[in-house]
Amino acid sequence: MAAEALCFILLVTGVVIATESDRIVGGQPAPIERYPSIVQVNAFSSGIWGEWCAANILTTRYVLSAAHCFDGSGFDPSMRRIRAGTAQKHVGGMVVYVERVYNHPTFGQLALDGDISVVRLQSALIYSPTIQQATIVAQGSQIPDNMPVVYAGWGAIRQGGPTSDVLLDTTVFTINRELCAQRYDESPYPFVVTENMICAGILDVGGRDACNGDSGGPMYYGHILIGTISFGIGCANDTFPGVVAAVASYTDWIVATAI
Repeated sequence: MAAEALCFILLVTGVVIATESDRIVGGQPAPIERYPSIVQVNAFSSGIWGEWCAANILTTRYVLSAAHCFDGSGFDPSMRRIRAGTAQKHVGGMVVYVERVYNHPTFGQLALDGDISVVRLQSALIYSPTIQQATIVAQGSQIPDNMPVVYAGWGAIRQGGPTSDVLLDTTVFTINRELCAQRYDESPYPFVVTENMICAGILDVGGRDACNGDSGGPMYYGHILIGTISFGIGCANDTFPGVVAAVASYTDWIVATAI
């Protein structure tokens, strides 16, 4: 298992180059083969399993998600499961239940800092062209401002709207963290942007973003997983960019936990 866990790390000292692709920005359908490491996270409530968040495959027994997706009053790991290998919501693929959750030890100490979780599955995933482990960024790597990054997920297609029945992706751009922090400092909500976060969007324009139900899902830079979707004010807001947990702040902890 240790050898397998080390497979999902790309040891880089700088940054990777993002290449152009045929992805269509603004929330267009995407085949699961494009993102075989993304999985749906379902929650059990009122006698049914419903869409909740998303996650990213680390190994056959571990996925990476947002801590707030695996927390709360009365939470129990048995109330979560994942569905891998399908672009259709609640249809097809492979369903595996959650065994144990490791929320980052700093989660809950400062707003949503440390909003990242390593989740152990009850049984192993079976790799295929539609189920593959993610490649995650090295500890301490920095992504420059104004670089194209991709969100993917099954979340709401607009603020307050329905979630998507199929996997969607959209391209946004990284935003200077100090500028992003200043914007959030001026908001009426108690959000704090820290050095362990990445902000992205179309600043002062809006129109592209992750939304409710996408939490825990990926932010990709090229083919590298650099963030897990965490929070924002509204969806596709022109003033307040979306914010993700920066994986590079937690890579060493992720590797130590998912073995």
